[in-house]
Amino acid sequence: MVTKSSTRILSSGGALGIVAALALSATPAYAETEVAEPASFTSAFTVMATPDQVVNPDGVVTPGQEGATGEFTFRINSDLEIICYDITLEGVSGDYMSPAKTATHIHQAAAGQAGPPRIAFPNPAPVGDGPRTSSGCLQGPFTTGIMANGADTGDGFSLAAIEANPAGFASDSHTVDFSAGVVRGQLTQIPVGGVETGAGGTAASGVDASTIAIGVAGLGAAALAAGVVVTRRRALARTSR
Repeated sequence: MVTKSSTRILSSGGALGIVAALALSATPAYAETEVAEPASFTSAFTVMATPDQVVNPDGVVTPGQEGATGEFTFRINSDLEIICYDITLEGVSGDYMSPAKTATHIHQAAAGQAGPPRIAFPNPAPVGDGPRTSSGCLQGPFTTGIMANGADTGDGFSLAAIEANPAGFASDSHTVDFSAGVVRGQLTQIPVGGVETGAGGTAASGVDASTIAIGVAGLGAAALAAGVVVTRRRALARTSR
């Protein structure tokens, strides 16, 4: 894979730049890379994060900011180790704070339990009184900046682990005033692109909200709402490109 760094070296001209670029491309990535959305996904998940679900590192319930909410939607291609994310935080005040390299994570932790972060996402922005959002796609290997037993907590993590046990993972975000977490919620599986997960839904299928409604019938209002949010955000993203 040619990275942005190697592209800049190539554009700088000369044989030396080409040799350096080849050396970079031959070196395995040491941290997650921002990538374009893949053509298809193997699974999708939603999180409805609230303050009452937050626990501290000892597993003690430590409520986050009253009135705050978080909506996380993840689409995964585990074959390529790519996770695409759409995150919205509302009712959150104050700046972010975390010993990890960002303050917004997926933790390997069942409901009511603490667990290590496995993926760190860009913090939703802007910091202020209004909604905060972030979206994009990351490709592993993943790093978090948190060390445990001499290794980064993202080291060796595979997205297949989320697909195997989504209830064993939680998403959260941390702020200065709510270091244990401002909101938190467990992952819940939803359909991919309006069809059942793994049945061939693609990012380019042009599925509209009505198709999603058909695909998610019987899965509950929360999953339906998350599917509509994904579609609308993807449509807005295409319009703004």
